[in-house]
Amino acid sequence: MSSGIDSSAGEPKRRGRRRSGADTKAALLAAAREVFTEQGYEGATVREIASRAGVDPAMVNHWFGGKAGLFSAAVHIPVNLEVVLPELLAGDREQLAERLLRRFLTAWDDAGGGQFAALVRSVSSNDAAVSMLREFIQNVMFDKLVRALDVDRPELRGALCGSQVIGLGMARYVVGLEPLASADHDTVVAAIAPNLQRYLTGDLDPAESPPHPA
Repeated sequence: MSSGIDSSAGEPKRRGRRRSGADTKAALLAAAREVFTEQGYEGATVREIASRAGVDPAMVNHWFGGKAGLFSAAVHIPVNLEVVLPELLAGDREQLAERLLRRFLTAWDDAGGGQFAALVRSVSSNDAAVSMLREFIQNVMFDKLVRALDVDRPELRGALCGSQVIGLGMARYVVGLEPLASADHDTVVAAIAPNLQRYLTGDLDPAESPPHPA
């Protein structure tokens, strides 16, 4: 016999179909791009992103492993920043550029370069893409990397590293500049690592010009 009491009283009613995993991920990525663009990486919070996406904050960890993983996915950088930075800093300091280049080349090649190419192409017409790429270079990957090295002029070093790595990605995966586009990793690393290493740990002061003859 019914008690006449609605057992669901006071509970929020679900409307529409339950979100699939793909729907949740897409909503989080869209919200993340908005929040990261508006507030930057440091200012953005998992709670704010999840709230804007209309999902539980635990879904960020479930699908992306945390804020850093969500940022990487949102900006189409195929590396988990929380994983790659400790890996890069763990080895010989003077071989850091080699490790960095190999890490990015492997990640980009595994992804076919497609995500990075899409990001760079969108930069010319999408302010959010510009902001996300700048945030990655200035405040997430390269800034944190050079500051962990405790070197002078970290802002300049971070920007130079970003120009080198992003420039390589553009030449190799967007423009398809041969023979760089099809060169093996050893060739690319041997050619670029010395300059990148200078940006990371070397002397950035201009060399003194020899005196002009009288």
